[in-house]
Amino acid sequence: MEPRIQGLNTHLVHTGELEDPLYHGAVSPLYLSTSYAFDEVDIKRYPRNFNTPNQEALGHKIAALENKEAALIFGSGMAAVSTAIMGLVSSGDHIVFQDDLYGGTRNLALADLRRFGIEFSMAKGLEIKDFESEIRPNTKLIYVETPSNPLLKIIDLDMIGRLAKKHGIISMIDNTFASPVNQVPDEFGIDVVIHSATKYMGGHSDISAGAIATSNELIAPIWSMAKSLGGNLSEMTVWLLERSIKTMGLRVHRQNENALAMAHFLSAHHAINGVYYPGLVEHPGHEIAKKQMKGFGGMMSFELRSGLDARFFQQQLKLIKPSMSLAGVESTVLSPTMTSHHSLTLEERKNQGISEGLIRFSVGIEEVSDLQRDIEQAIAKTENHG
Repeated sequence: MEPRIQGLNTHLVHTGELEDPLYHGAVSPLYLSTSYAFDEVDIKRYPRNFNTPNQEALGHKIAALENKEAALIFGSGMAAVSTAIMGLVSSGDHIVFQDDLYGGTRNLALADLRRFGIEFSMAKGLEIKDFESEIRPNTKLIYVETPSNPLLKIIDLDMIGRLAKKHGIISMIDNTFASPVNQVPDEFGIDVVIHSATKYMGGHSDISAGAIATSNELIAPIWSMAKSLGGNLSEMTVWLLERSIKTMGLRVHRQNENALAMAHFLSAHHAINGVYYPGLVEHPGHEIAKKQMKGFGGMMSFELRSGLDARFFQQQLKLIKPSMSLAGVESTVLSPTMTSHHSLTLEERKNQGISEGLIRFSVGIEEVSDLQRDIEQAIAKTENHG
């Protein structure tokens, strides 16, 4: 596709809008029907076919944001991940995964793919040699996630795009942490882009959704699988998601600013052992992130100093919420060992660098000074604890 000409926020607000021909309202009308005509119509619409009016319109918006030809909307991020993978690979195919993945994706690989005769291996690092060495004659797909969850590791997307094309392999990315505001993988040759739209697209911790954006060619087998698996999103939630996406640029830009300020604050704090944020110069992926990201995102992780109880610390927070998800307008924290990566063994978490003291921090849109005061008081209580 041609790069979008209009500005980001103009796209977010106007692309994929449905017109209201009857009353000329300022927002998309909501079509709640689950039953549509089948005779003498161009398209037989049905919710599980992902082609109701609101589904179609939102698909156009997300495709435009990712500079792709087509997009589908799902009931969750994992519905999008599993459908994209199962739609493009078959029994006997092989996938190269990035080693440090979101726990749900990793569990899909470890618990389910082999049952369907799909082979996979994990790249042992972030360099091109780490991925190329895992490619086999039956490799069909390379799957990455950058910035990664929860350690914010950065993979060079241009490298992945070129490697995939060199070997005739499909490239796929989970772009959730970056959002299309901060990163457009299509600019680096990535074929399929996945989002947990629950996160920055929804942005208010009240929507569960997923999205896939890709070419017309690749969307066809994914759509076929999607109709069989039935992971579509309800019309009301599709409408709410479209509404939320309109403000994504404003929200994410504020979260970028807040996160960078909080990363510098935490890096200088005596009670913090390390901060994982690609916006910090000392982050090993900083230069690559600068090249491929328009902003460094609202996500980071940090480790408390040895001896400080990460669970107790989170319990002392008054403003920042210990909460399972991320990317809402409110700031949240969690322990990956208790949530997203709980299903991994102790050895697997250790190999990925996920310690008991690691805290994932989703920075919201609050005033930075208030977030800093909240962390200061929680640290003070933790240092005096037991």
